[in-house]
Amino acid sequence: MAAQDVRERDETAAYPPGSRLPAFVQSIFFQVDRQRFVPALARRYGDVFTLRIPPFADHFVVFSRPEHIKEIFAGNPRDLHAGEGNQILGHIMGQHSLLLTDEDEHARARRLLMPAFNGAALRAYRELVADIAVAEIGRWTPGSTLVTLDRMNALTLEVIMQVVFGVTDEQTRAELTPRLKHIVNLNPLVFLGFQSTMLGRVGPWKRFATNLHEVDALLYAEIAGRRRAPDLAERTDVLSRLLHAGTGDDHDPPLTDAELRDQLITLLLAGHETTASALSWALYEIAAHPDIQREAAEAARTGDDKYLEAVMKEAMRLHVVINGTNRKLTRDMTIGGRRLPAGTVVNTSILLAHRSPDNYPDIAVFRPDRFLAGEVAPNTWLPFGGGVRRCIGAGFSLMEGTTVLREILVRHALSLPEGAEPERGKTRNITTVPRGKARLVITPRG
Repeated sequence: MAAQDVRERDETAAYPPGSRLPAFVQSIFFQVDRQRFVPALARRYGDVFTLRIPPFADHFVVFSRPEHIKEIFAGNPRDLHAGEGNQILGHIMGQHSLLLTDEDEHARARRLLMPAFNGAALRAYRELVADIAVAEIGRWTPGSTLVTLDRMNALTLEVIMQVVFGVTDEQTRAELTPRLKHIVNLNPLVFLGFQSTMLGRVGPWKRFATNLHEVDALLYAEIAGRRRAPDLAERTDVLSRLLHAGTGDDHDPPLTDAELRDQLITLLLAGHETTASALSWALYEIAAHPDIQREAAEAARTGDDKYLEAVMKEAMRLHVVINGTNRKLTRDMTIGGRRLPAGTVVNTSILLAHRSPDNYPDIAVFRPDRFLAGEVAPNTWLPFGGGVRRCIGAGFSLMEGTTVLREILVRHALSLPEGAEPERGKTRNITTVPRGKARLVITPRG
């Protein structure tokens, strides 16, 4: 027994200090209120600390210094498995998801998906995104208070439906849209229960599984129909492009139906509410800063997408939507001068990096110009992760955001409702959204 105690003490000593709360309590705090929980731990334990947050990870070591983040992002992907670090998402995204695979399987999937997100593809999507934005804006009532998060969620879901899935049949759209909303609006506590076989048979977990099964049936039917479509070669949506990927290349065989399904669900979860939340925060900050609004409106009028993109980037800096990225060590490694055993999940904290006064001296100031003046140092702005696992849809997200901002700002001025309280964030699913949904008053421009 004494030898076992020594081994346990040695194992514990391998990890940086961290919270002494029971693991299940840490898991709940992390899932429900990580925007306050993680910074509180950083204030107490410093730049590197350990969490125990099953089912995410038994040992979850958080890093936030730029040099540590660089070390993790530049590491050999065979040693740092991002897919294993994200397995909590497997119940929804599926085993073939780009976010959940590693090494050769991940590299193949990324090669097959990349052409659908390169510069030429993004230029082709821009006009359709603009049309969707104009249609959404046309439904707004001038002088009314806009529930911005709800409207941005509706808009970005429509982008997913048309630009990514390419669904044009009205009946399919009517059946698929509410089911996709149910996936995105998953309660964080329900999310934690997916690892339990028993819970999967009851209540909200059973309802979620039933809904996901119905979504799968609709997606597989859409994929089968798309393969037979006579105009497939002319279609430019992401799904149609993916159906061509790998054709005639023995090294990268085409994506199977199951792989296509998993990538579509991944693109939904990674690109829907994340972009909606970022847009909501951007519009909120524009409304709160009249001087920036004047400059952004002029940029929209003149087609200055660089400034509008800077507004999006600054909103994503100040209001972190995704809190961090994960890697699971496949061998014992030294990171940030600390020896960590295989099986440890290391986290690059976007939340802490964006809130560090070392990275941003005027941390609380909304100032888009910092992204135009070259002030943002490497490994300090991380909404899309980094290294070989940088989000494949980063360019798409920024293109969508700037396009939507432009169409809104050329038509409407924005202001905060009288007496409005400052907007704060709350965790919903895997994203952080405005707690009050960023309500804004819209006024037509003269």
